[in-house]
Amino acid sequence: MPYDYENFLVEVKDNIALVTFNRPKALNALSKSVMEELDTIADTLNADDDVWGVIFTGAGEKAFIAGADIKELAALNAINAADYSRWLQEIFMKVEMMRKPTIAAVNGFCLGGGCEFAMACHMRVASETARFGQPEVHLGVIPGAMGTIRLPRLVGKGLAMELILTGKMIRANEAYRLGLVNKVVAEDELLDECFKIMKAIFNNGGLAVRYAIESINHGLTTTPAEGGNIEANLFGLCYATEDSKEGLNAFIEKRDPRFLWK
Repeated sequence: MPYDYENFLVEVKDNIALVTFNRPKALNALSKSVMEELDTIADTLNADDDVWGVIFTGAGEKAFIAGADIKELAALNAINAADYSRWLQEIFMKVEMMRKPTIAAVNGFCLGGGCEFAMACHMRVASETARFGQPEVHLGVIPGAMGTIRLPRLVGKGLAMELILTGKMIRANEAYRLGLVNKVVAEDELLDECFKIMKAIFNNGGLAVRYAIESINHGLTTTPAEGGNIEANLFGLCYATEDSKEGLNAFIEKRDPRFLWK
C-alpha cells in the first residue's frame, strides 16, 4: 500500500513500516499539520495487516524531534491550550495503544514533545549522539503531551522531578542508565539495530505479542488486581489461537514454531 504525506516519509519493508518525521530544516518540530498526519498514520498502519511493526525516526543528522512548534505554542491561550494538550495526548495515546510493536529510533535532539512522543512508543533505541529532555519550564509552561505521566513511570518520581523541574538535557548514555531508553548504539547502526529487534519480535506469536502489549499498557493504568484480571483474560484468549497450539507443539516436538502473523 503506497503512503504519501507532506511531513513524513513512510516505507514498508519486510512487514516493518519505517516512519520518518521529514522536516529536517525545522528539526522535525511537531506542528499542527505534523500532528494531523501522525494521527492518520497511526490509524492507517494499525489497520494494515501487512504491517507487523513500526519504527519511527527523524530526518537529518541533528534531531529526532526537537520539540513542538514554538510559534504555534505562543499563539495559544488558557482555554485552547488545554484543548491542544488533550489533542496531543489523544494522538500519542494512539501510538502507545497500537496493537503492533513500535520503536523510536532516536537520532539527535529528542526534546519536549519529541521526548513525549518517544516515550509513547513501546521501546526506544538511541544513537550515541541523541540528547533527551523536557525543557518546557524554560518557556514558563509544563509538558502537555503526558510527559509528566510517562516519564515518572519510566525513570521514577524523583528523577522525573529533577529532569522536568530543571529542564536539563541529558546524553544518550545517561538516558540509558536512567531507564529512559532500551539501548544505545553507534549512529550508523541505529536503524539496523531497530530492525534487528523488530525481527526478533516477529519470531514469536503475533497474537501473543499483541496481547502482551495490551496487557502491559492496561496494567500500568489499573490496580494490580484489575491488571491481573486483564492479564488472565488475555492469557485465556491465547489458547483460542492457532499460535498457541503451534508454539506449544513445536516445543514438545523440539522444532522451531511456524507462526502466522497478520
